[in-house]
Amino acid sequence: MKLTFQQIVDLASSGLQAAGIDAKSAYETAQFLALAEADGLASHGLARVAQYAGHAKSGRIALKASPRVQMFKSAAALVDARDGLAFPALRFATDLSVNLAANFGIGIVAVTNSHHFGVAGHYTEAAARAGYISLLFGNTPAAMPMAGGSKAIFGTNPLAAAFPVLNSNPLVIDMSLSAVARGKLLLAAKKGEAIPAGWALTADGKPTTDPQAGLQGVMVPLGGDKGALLALVIELLVVGLSGSQFSYEADSFFNAKGNRPRLGQLLITIDPGLSGKGIFQSRMNNFLAQVAQDRAVRLPGQRRFNLRAAAFLVGTEVPDALLEEIQAGIQQSWKT
Repeated sequence: MKLTFQQIVDLASSGLQAAGIDAKSAYETAQFLALAEADGLASHGLARVAQYAGHAKSGRIALKASPRVQMFKSAAALVDARDGLAFPALRFATDLSVNLAANFGIGIVAVTNSHHFGVAGHYTEAAARAGYISLLFGNTPAAMPMAGGSKAIFGTNPLAAAFPVLNSNPLVIDMSLSAVARGKLLLAAKKGEAIPAGWALTADGKPTTDPQAGLQGVMVPLGGDKGALLALVIELLVVGLSGSQFSYEADSFFNAKGNRPRLGQLLITIDPGLSGKGIFQSRMNNFLAQVAQDRAVRLPGQRRFNLRAAAFLVGTEVPDALLEEIQAGIQQSWKT
């Protein structure tokens, strides 16, 4: 069935509130889930409603948490998500980092006691649309081994970067450091589909095409050892600056029961005027002109912007089974 953006927001918000999450947090989270659906990133959209509802019912998230600044230090700040859903905290942290960058040339905001934060590029895109360069890093529950190892020690640890473009959409680079985002395994499991070889390994280190076995095992790092080491860099940056838990201390997001993950994110927002007035945009225009000469190149972020524009016009197709799952959860208040 095709739903409008607002219908998806309302459905997701109702589903989260049915699990006891306060209306403000539920609605802000629902907006990001709807944006993921519009962008063609279904693994981070409505498919997460049941997951977050399960966490709410089992006490893995605080139901009425409101983010707050825990510490300021010149152009840096620490935001406490207070064990709530991550989306309100990241939205608040993004605005704060932009304000700091406007005043100091750079804004660094770490978020602690956080949860799953969805599509990393949505936050950096917002900062880029305000005219700033933006970087975001986060750690996630352990899903990948250290280079040379076989035991999950750190997460898929996504990163995103966005760069403003004058009178156009920003360039948005957004990726996890596993071969694919772990949410794709969740989506495949919901659909009863197999996954390609090379995405994940079983708990005993064997290749698998079974998404459930992959979710119980480990993800294959992007680029092998290099991806694993980059995930390590992000792990140490995020935990060191936010004081959050390490990935191996957080129970899997894919289990309803478990501990409060208390993970972290790190936003770095930069005023591009450091090089002089107009120089960044001039150099960016030169780069884009050069790239445009190769017609085979698709600029990062453009696919999602095209899909988003189409979704706003004609709606987004949502699987009937997913609609039924959320509607049933609302009617039964996600009884377990």
